[in-house]
Amino acid sequence: MDRREQLTATLRRRAWGSDEEGDAPLIGLFWAGIWLFWLISPLWDALRNLDRPGGWVGVVAVLAFAAVYLRHWMMRWQLFGSSTVRELPTRDPRSLARYGVLAALSLIAMVAVGQSAAATLVFVGVSAMWTFSIRAAVVTSIAIGVGYAWASVQIPGWKFDSGSLIGLTFATVACFAGRIAGGRANQLEASRRENSRLAVDEERNRMARDLHDILGHSLTVITVKAELAGKLIDVDPERARAEVADLERLSRDALADVRRTVTGFREVTLSGELARAREALRAAGIRADLPTATDGVPSDLREVFAWTVREGVTNVIRHSGARSCTIEVGDRAVTVRDDGVGTAAAGCSGHGIIGLRERALAAGTRLVTESVQPHGFALTMAAPDDAASDRLPEKASTA
Repeated sequence: MDRREQLTATLRRRAWGSDEEGDAPLIGLFWAGIWLFWLISPLWDALRNLDRPGGWVGVVAVLAFAAVYLRHWMMRWQLFGSSTVRELPTRDPRSLARYGVLAALSLIAMVAVGQSAAATLVFVGVSAMWTFSIRAAVVTSIAIGVGYAWASVQIPGWKFDSGSLIGLTFATVACFAGRIAGGRANQLEASRRENSRLAVDEERNRMARDLHDILGHSLTVITVKAELAGKLIDVDPERARAEVADLERLSRDALADVRRTVTGFREVTLSGELARAREALRAAGIRADLPTATDGVPSDLREVFAWTVREGVTNVIRHSGARSCTIEVGDRAVTVRDDGVGTAAAGCSGHGIIGLRERALAAGTRLVTESVQPHGFALTMAAPDDAASDRLPEKASTA
């Protein structure tokens, strides 16, 4: 995460608050609080009528309404501001209970104070938009507006108040737009987080696949050369020393490859892998029939072909017990073939083949394996066109 993303995350956390840190959602409190001035009129009317029976009921109802409204708004705002929430929950029992208390206090205030307390209906309508589903909230707001319009012409001493109805309509539309926009913003944030997670997983898989291929091949060759050096140390000391020198070089190359893989700057070349294959097969005592030219291979296929050569030769040395190995490189396909024990012991379901299948999927190629009669195994990576299909074995297993 770069500095700009860190700053954005910090500002978002400070603005919305977080359940984990226990921060107060200050901006949510601010946006809820600035509209409470609409309750000044009903509160003032309630205070002027304290000498009437039950006068304190109106004061308590208005003040309690303001407190419950702030609490309800803060909790819903904090939840809606969470980037982990794609849709605002509409069946939270505590939210529904707070909304019920809010509606009840609004009715009590209107009965105790009078029509001026109808200003609380705007807050009830707005709270509905952040409590229920959008459809239910719209229906609730319409019901509130219709109910108030009916009451204003039916209750003695009340008069039709278009201002409150306009305020309710405006507030409902504004909150509707805010909820839609906020929901989309949360979905985009959740998608960004998911993409980041997938990118991390992909990089982790790439490193695991590359490390397996690198260390599997290098350690196989090192093991073969170490065994050969041990056999030659008494018979041919000079050649044994040469093999030991190769061991040191191979181990240094493997270490360098691991470092480049970790930093993401490692490249494999088809010509380089063919050269390594020739050396590894020679050290293992396997006769090698390898091409010398790779100029006809398209650039977009060279890397996946190189990994195929590496994995195929590693399996030949490690699993096949073969006496000879042939590598055929065409412009649309590469095949590693041996005369060993065949598919059963060729490592067809190991991590290397799994990694090679993933590389084939990423490169848009096909991985094909088959047993060769009477003995042997063939591994082919081919581009998916008609020409390549004609060159593939008829009884092949395509990954």
